[in-house]
Amino acid sequence: MFKKTVLGVLSAAVVVSGLGLGNMWAEASPPGHGGKPDQPGPPPHAGPKPGKEQVDNVIYMIPDGFSAGYNVNYRHYKEDDVPVWDSFLTGMMMTHSNDNPITDSAAAGTAMSTGIKTNNGMLGLDPDGNELETILEAAHKEGKSTGLVATSTITHATPAAFASHVSSRNNQAEIARQYIEEGTVDVLFGGGMDFFLPETEGGRQPERNLIEEALLEGYQVVQDRHGLLELEEGRVLGLFADNAMAPELHRGETEEPSLGEMTSTAIDFLSQEEDGFFLMVEGSQIDWAGHDNDAAWAMSDTEAFEDAVSAAIDFAKEDENTLVIVAGDHDTGGMTLGGYNSKGTDVGLLRDVTATGAYMAGQLNADRSNVREVVEAYTSIKLTDSEVERVREARTPRITINQIVSDYAGVGWSTTGHTGIEVPIFAYGPGSELLTGMVDNTDVPKAIAEAYGITLGNE
Repeated sequence: MFKKTVLGVLSAAVVVSGLGLGNMWAEASPPGHGGKPDQPGPPPHAGPKPGKEQVDNVIYMIPDGFSAGYNVNYRHYKEDDVPVWDSFLTGMMMTHSNDNPITDSAAAGTAMSTGIKTNNGMLGLDPDGNELETILEAAHKEGKSTGLVATSTITHATPAAFASHVSSRNNQAEIARQYIEEGTVDVLFGGGMDFFLPETEGGRQPERNLIEEALLEGYQVVQDRHGLLELEEGRVLGLFADNAMAPELHRGETEEPSLGEMTSTAIDFLSQEEDGFFLMVEGSQIDWAGHDNDAAWAMSDTEAFEDAVSAAIDFAKEDENTLVIVAGDHDTGGMTLGGYNSKGTDVGLLRDVTATGAYMAGQLNADRSNVREVVEAYTSIKLTDSEVERVREARTPRITINQIVSDYAGVGWSTTGHTGIEVPIFAYGPGSELLTGMVDNTDVPKAIAEAYGITLGNE
């Protein structure tokens, strides 16, 4: 049964919904090389195999909001174990949009999907409103299977930039309609059930039931981890929460799949297409954690993202004709190792944090007299009296809690918004030599098209 309605004869194709916590997280968030990954240091790059002019598959992995500051903190969070992507760093990437030195995810996603800069807030359109072809659409046109995976709503800015064309990223109902009407995406995994159901059923579509329409178009529809892992083949729409999916810190309280499980399943399905595939995977909530200056949320969701990257690399190593690209769309929060109020450096203590700052703030009583009890229940930190008073008097208690936790971990922040610094780019497999040195975000889809041997029609 769907969350608000039974679809009669069509419901046989649907797996029972999980117990998502998506609305809570939506409210807390803002509207190869050819070497082995375990080799030390940056190995030499390798182009396409001899006798093979292009790759068959591309897995494009976007840790939203992730920058070098996140990477160094994550390395310490892993207790000096090296992140899987470190051994295939190829360069740095510029992120500015057409109208601002500091991009948002919509403009960044459009640049990373079309090769053209646009204005903040716009998706799949140039600054004048002309529709652009995305690399996913170009791959689909060539007969490749395609997929989008995210832990946000699947209609959020980054996934939407690959398969929709709207003047405002906020029009998620229209983005959902375009997904189903155009049919260019074979696998869609994420949150956002509300944007596919009509208002009469508690959703956000004015009239249409896009779940029914998807079933009629041949999609399987699943709503929980069990349903996902039971799938075998075919086109599939997986909507695992009404709104955003849960942060990794709270996923165990739900029936939602992990990002790694969604990625592995998407690869299994898409790789059955003999003409190859294109898959975009977003670690959406690294960015949301950055907006909240929530270091524990950022690190736990980065860890979940690394599991997904490992699944992609394992496939690429066996396939030998798959290009894997890892690049954040921008930096969020200006995360550093060390900050103004740091009490030493102990990033490992973030592993003892079991809830997001937003969740902890939600447990405070009306007069906030239980600050100490709440924070100490979900962290290993013993608050001072002055820190308790900071939270009690805070305008935004979740951010104050997060900043106190960050101070103890030795993590610094410069903002709750985005910054304009360059972000690292990593590439593994044939075609990785196309993304070396200092590149622009518009270079990535052009490199993918070249690696495929296809044309991206925006020049």
